[in-house]
Amino acid sequence: MAAFRLTRDTILDGSLHASVRDILGPDVVFMTDDERRAEIEAMLERAPEPGRVWVFAFGSLIWNPAFHHVEQRVARVHGWHRQFCLWVRAGRGSPERPGLMLSLESGGSCRGVVYRLGPGTERTELDVLWRREMFTKSYRPVWVLAHTPEGPAPAIAFAANRDHDRYAPGLDADTVACHLAEAAGPLGRGCDYLFDTVAHLRQLGLRDRALEALEAKVRARRAAEQAPG
Repeated sequence: MAAFRLTRDTILDGSLHASVRDILGPDVVFMTDDERRAEIEAMLERAPEPGRVWVFAFGSLIWNPAFHHVEQRVARVHGWHRQFCLWVRAGRGSPERPGLMLSLESGGSCRGVVYRLGPGTERTELDVLWRREMFTKSYRPVWVLAHTPEGPAPAIAFAANRDHDRYAPGLDADTVACHLAEAAGPLGRGCDYLFDTVAHLRQLGLRDRALEALEAKVRARRAAEQAPG
């Protein structure tokens, strides 16, 4: 059972960071407040359309964004695809049984959700988002153009930081399925991260064939492990 839920409150009160530090030890390096503020300012300075900021969600942000927004749309981003390529040794994994998280890798396209931040709230809400996604610096924020039924939206998305020690490129589907089937941590099971992503994409009318095939592998592996005898 998860020790706590990932919410706006547990992000802002330090519970998320504390749970990671409890597992990984006092030497784990977090992004400082000054680094976070500077990076957010740099992103806003590079905004394609100043004053119009969206966030692209491709994983757990789809069903649990935790930041405030004023509009939501389904969207497709070209030039990036969703992939399990970041190790998780806390959260939904442990040092002994690491899980994996989704990130964006270059190439292809990715369907998900975009959220529009309210005018004047960008810094406050991006601060929540950065505390959640960027505190270990395993992602790198990028501006993307999200194509929605109502028109294009300039959005911030999170791609893998290929220089980070959590980066796990080129894993085959069986390896990913093995880790997701076995991993668990204070935020829950690795398999549920996958299952929830697939389920919420389906609810939105979006299909990701690769994720659905991976879901089938993970469910089959868990069923085999739980079978008697």
